[in-house]
Amino acid sequence: MNTWLYLTAEGLGEPSADWPCCVWSSTAQRQSMPLNQAAQLLDGQAVDLLLPMELCSWVRSDPWPSKRQPGAQAVAFAVEDQLSEALEKLHLSIGARDQEGRYPVMVIDRQRFAAMLALLAEEGIEVRSVFVDADVLPLDQALGVWWFGRWLVGGGLPARLTLTDDGLTLLGPALPAGIQWVDERQGATDVDQYLAHRPAQAINLLQGEFALRNKRLPWRLGGLTILTLLLLTWGASAARIHFLESETRRLYSQNEQRFKTLYPEQSRIVDLATQLNTLQQQTAEPQRTRVAELVTLVEQVIGASNVEVRRIEFRAGDGWKIQLSANSFAELEQLRERGRQQGVPLRLDSASKERDRVQATLTVEDRA
Repeated sequence: MNTWLYLTAEGLGEPSADWPCCVWSSTAQRQSMPLNQAAQLLDGQAVDLLLPMELCSWVRSDPWPSKRQPGAQAVAFAVEDQLSEALEKLHLSIGARDQEGRYPVMVIDRQRFAAMLALLAEEGIEVRSVFVDADVLPLDQALGVWWFGRWLVGGGLPARLTLTDDGLTLLGPALPAGIQWVDERQGATDVDQYLAHRPAQAINLLQGEFALRNKRLPWRLGGLTILTLLLLTWGASAARIHFLESETRRLYSQNEQRFKTLYPEQSRIVDLATQLNTLQQQTAEPQRTRVAELVTLVEQVIGASNVEVRRIEFRAGDGWKIQLSANSFAELEQLRERGRQQGVPLRLDSASKERDRVQATLTVEDRA
């Protein structure tokens, strides 16, 4: 039986022992309470931690060229251009290869994640796994689930994000058809069913430096285990050393080839780690993903205007094109000015008046 601890998005602004959270299991109802009370309720019981999607971002690699399982570093290099921060500031967790041959990656700020785990440890809460709410929906169908005051979008959809009601209304034309919407407010099926068991396809964030370490065994069993390990180590030391040296040479060769592929202008390699770090520091300001730009546009610019969105489409090189209807040309000008204030490069094209409405095309230049 899994016991889940959910840290809600309400506490992201100021993480503390008063963080609003929720505790439940497959045999119990939700219990909402502050984090310090949850620690008393759990009383040392190990939990599966669930984080809000607002804390993370989700990207996918291009289809992988080989069937061999790549290393985490190789996948990180493959998605680097989609990230909003330098690699050394982020913790990347790699998921299983999907049907298209792509690898999903859940991304979270490394320092913030470490501070969160430290806060839980201070409260005496033992964490055995960490997942993200928008990533636990089943993959057999694209899903939108109303959960804790916002929509989680994911499942079979190649995206993981959260939307408000207003954001969903405005973004609806851009979302694929066939999404199943589950709304608890309308008496729909209890969405907690998705957490009854650990999700097989969801990405566990306890990877790499945050991976769980084995607990210390009781002293007698531990002593016997240590003795056995010493004997095995003594008997196989020569073979192990040879293997490690061979693997080191092989991995360095792979990293060198990957570096040359990513940076063909670097014809001479003296210190691979130093050169890679220098190149990463020279990277220009990261670009936001196209979906994130669209969410910003509809929620902060269009959502604040009295206009009707008729069609949304993306064209490579041109950017987002949004066909909309307004009451007057003045409303369109106010919309363009609001975009300028929000730092969104807007251009109004093909404005014309039909009967009592003004039809226009809003263009957001492609900055990708």
